[in-house]
Amino acid sequence: MEIIINLSEQWLELRGERTERFPISSARNGAGSASGSEATPLGQHVVRARFGAGLPEGAVLVGRKPTGETYSAALAGQHPDRDWVLTRILWLGGLEPGRNQGGDVDSFRRFIYIHGTPDTEPMGSPASHGCIRMRNADVIRVFDQVPVGTSVTITE
Repeated sequence: MEIIINLSEQWLELRGERTERFPISSARNGAGSASGSEATPLGQHVVRARFGAGLPEGAVLVGRKPTGETYSAALAGQHPDRDWVLTRILWLGGLEPGRNQGGDVDSFRRFIYIHGTPDTEPMGSPASHGCIRMRNADVIRVFDQVPVGTSVTITE
């Protein structure tokens, strides 16, 4: 099992017994690894942690913990500036020292996730703050097949 993410074409491919491709939204600021850049890091990563197993679709997570809320237009109206992390989180750790691991380029310390986002958010175009956003049903599908330790390659 492995995940390949293509930033230029805005898709995530889950390769296992069969290959599945899903639309994504990566960083509005493009590719990059520097802390504070709000860019998506390139290179070899691994799924270091998983959060949200068993939560309902649209469950809101803050600090990787469920808030008890479920995303809705009304909730969005109450929190117009919130960067929504919904449903599931796959937290990535970089494997390449100096590129996406260690110092000010560490993907894990930058909290780079694959996570769900409101279904009203666009897919197929960069809009995130560095993470890989997916439709909620898609992130559940990927999450249910991906254990900790799964290889993730992010390419341009």
